[in-house]
Amino acid sequence: MASPPQGDQDTPAPPQVRERPSWLIDIVVALLLMIADAVVVVGGAMVLVMVGMGITQEPHPSAAVHSRDVPVLVWLAIWGIPAVAATSAVVHARLRMPVTAVIQTLFTLACTILAVIGTRMLLS
Repeated sequence: MASPPQGDQDTPAPPQVRERPSWLIDIVVALLLMIADAVVVVGGAMVLVMVGMGITQEPHPSAAVHSRDVPVLVWLAIWGIPAVAATSAVVHARLRMPVTAVIQTLFTLACTILAVIGTRMLLS
């Protein structure tokens, strides 16, 4: 039985390092996501303005206070988008795409602000 050469037995295997995508790919993905994120933020802001205009109080509110139940899907829509944005920011950071991760983090911040505004609007 032949044994392998002595040099191969003592040499540990080098750790696998994940290669970082090129800067060009990172910037192109960031720009595409920035356009998509801008559409989502503008659309969300428009929906909040329309909902806000629809629930404004009358000049002479009635004495009875109306209680509204908010469906679960509305809460999922309001807080689901920031959760998905945060997940996207973490994934792009793990993929070592810093420009895209920063863009997605800013989008997460904008979505969270809109979600807080939407929550306050629904609870008022």
